Amino acid sequence: MGFIRVVVCSLFAAAAVVAVTDPALAEVSVNINLGPPPILVAEPPVVVAIPQTRVYFAPDPQVDVFFYGGYWWSPRGPQWYRASAYNGPWVVMEPHRVPRAVIYVPRDYRSVYGGQRQIPYGQWKKEHGKWDRENRKSHKKWEKEREKEWKQQQKHGKDGKQGKGHGG
Repeated sequence: MGFIRVVVCSLFAAAAVVAVTDPALAEVSVNINLGPPPILVAEPPVVVAIPQTRVYFAPDPQVDVFFYGGYWWSPRGPQWYRASAYNGPWVVMEPHRVPRAVIYVPRDYRSVYGGQRQIPYGQWKKEHGKWDRENRKSHKKWEKEREKEWKQQQKHGKDGKQGKGHGG
């Protein structure tokens, strides 16, 4: 954050010098892109378990929000974010640190898994650890199958639309 302050102060200082030396150049435009707006999930989300995995998704928001391995995950364009709570704070994650199980979720997961049972947040929070332990063996099988599909799609140069995972 200190670097950004230095850049902003430098830009304002340069603008002040230009404004003093040449009134015709006094118009200054400063645009600092700090990334996409924050991910907002205002209330505890209903979640849906993706069968044979330990990945859950929130079907309500129109933003991709997943839960896996004790964290909430969300891709925004090429960037990934992670939070320990559904309502943040969200931090930027390096793509290689995103779990494979989350990356391998198919892009059309809402239409494929949207009809699965929706679990109220309170119930899910109490039970998901038990469900994850019970689902561990089928999860490993699902992950290996999805990894194979994902790699084949990468190899054949799919255009990134249907069926390709979130990892790009």
